[in-house]
Amino acid sequence: MSFTAAIWGLTSALLCASAIRDPKRTRQGLKKAWNSLENILPQFIGIILLISIMLAFVTPSMISQVVGRNTGIWGMLLTSIIGSVTLVPGFIAFPLAKSLVSLGAGIPQIAVLVSTLMMVGIVTMPLEVHYFGKRTALIRNSLAYLASFLVAWVIGVVVR
Repeated sequence: MSFTAAIWGLTSALLCASAIRDPKRTRQGLKKAWNSLENILPQFIGIILLISIMLAFVTPSMISQVVGRNTGIWGMLLTSIIGSVTLVPGFIAFPLAKSLVSLGAGIPQIAVLVSTLMMVGIVTMPLEVHYFGKRTALIRNSLAYLASFLVAWVIGVVVR
């Protein structure tokens, strides 16, 4: 049995158990889940289309030249900037990373990209400043940015 099949089976069993225990709350939960899906679906489709178009026009040799294994720190800086200013959810970032690596991108470069996508939030900075204050938001984002290079270095050492 594959991992995916096991997750589907477990989810189905838990949903059935929930429906047996409290059908009304289960329906409410499913309705909330459906509404969440409807809210995120347009963004999700837009991101998928954008990535698909990008991967259709960008050749593996272009990826290798810009963020390939031999680009070193410059490729890492470029991907760190892209990751810091882009708002991409994890369920898109990880498949994108796999696609980029398979097309010739360097693993440390993509590790920086994914780390900054997940940890650095230039786009969300105003929200962070509002809730946590300017100083805290700047410190958190700066430390996260630096940590992304540490993560890339560790991954680069481990994967080689």
